[in-house]
This record gives sequence, structure tokens and C-alpha cells, in this order.
Amino acid sequence: MKTTRSRAIVLRRTNYGEADRILDLLTTNGRVSVMARGVRREKSKLAGGIELFAVCDVVIGEGKGELGVLTSARLVHFYRHILDDYDRMQFAYETLTQVAKASATLDELEWYDITQKVLAALDVAGVQLALVQTWFYVRIATLLGDELNLVSDHKGVALESNKKYRYDSTEKGFIDDLDGQITAEHIKILRLVATKDLNVILQVGGVDKYLLDCLYVARQHAAL
Repeated sequence: MKTTRSRAIVLRRTNYGEADRILDLLTTNGRVSVMARGVRREKSKLAGGIELFAVCDVVIGEGKGELGVLTSARLVHFYRHILDDYDRMQFAYETLTQVAKASATLDELEWYDITQKVLAALDVAGVQLALVQTWFYVRIATLLGDELNLVSDHKGVALESNKKYRYDSTEKGFIDDLDGQITAEHIKILRLVATKDLNVILQVGGVDKYLLDCLYVARQHAAL
């Protein structure tokens, strides 16, 4: 039987029959669904290698149709500290849910990279949750072809540093508003989030007081 080995993140686990489980995996080679036979039995050698919030090393064999067969699974890294904080755990679940939904229609290799970096960041207590969320929402929208316009407003007029704006979810863009909450600093941070790796963004200081507004814009735009 032909097999392939890759790193994987479990997106979803569905019980099947008496002891089996169908897994939706996000791998370095793309998304794949596999049958894990007997994994729910007490002495299964596969069970410990397919945890949620973890990176696993898996070997997948050919099965019937598009469903592969999981022949080997080894836990590489379990982001266990995510479980210590309810809000981080809930966002980790949301990340897996949204990536599972998005990758079902658009199978891109970048999904693995995005998901792994979000889980790794959530595992570190000192990393601000709002920053991770903002980065994720901006990235998922971009990958789905709905990039946040950080160059011009909803009318196509270039954004100006001396003006204030508000984000309008109907227009899917910024509107010039004297009472708006979005300033040049917010735009600067959102541009960094949109163009830089999460590991780089985490090193940027002085963003705390702008984060909640940036998160609001990112979440509204992604409309998840």
C-alpha cells in the first residue's frame, strides 16, 4: 500500500462505528480526510498521536475513494498551555472550525502555516490574545480573496494620516468620519498585521491601546 508521511494538525474528529474515527487533517501537503481504525479502543497505538491543539507526524495510506487510512501517528508538539485559559482555548477551537470550513472550499498549503502559528502563539501566556485574533482574521480574509483595503477608503480615496475613519461592514471599507475611532496608528498596525509574519508582529511594541479597535475591524471584515 502506498503511503505518505507529513506533519498534520487535527481539524475535526468524528466517531465512526464502534471504535473507529474519521479525521479531517490539515497537513503540510494540504487537507485530507482519513479513517483511524480502532483508535477509540483503550490500547490503540494511534490515539495518543491525534490530539487537538497539536502538531502530529502521520503516515497515511490509500483507502477507498478520497478517504485515506491512518497507519501511524506520533505527537510532535502538544500546545497544552492553551487549555489553561478559557478564552484562548475557545479561540483555538474557533480557529480550527473556521479553517476547517475555509479549507473545505479552498485547499491552500498556507492554511497549515497559519493554523500552526496561531496555536503556537496561543500557547504562550504573555502573548496578547487580541493580537493573535487580529492577525488570524486579517489572514483568513486575505486567503479567501477578501483582502482588507488599507490603502484607500470605500470611495477609492487614499487614506490620509490626519483623518479619522470608521469601518463599515456593508461597504467593506473605511469611511471618513470626524468621530471615527480609526486613526493613522490603527492603519499602521493593520498594515503590519496584513504583511508580516505573526512571529514578527509579536515583537512589535506600543500597540496595546490600539488592539481592540484593530480587532473589531479585522473581525467585522472577516465576517466569520
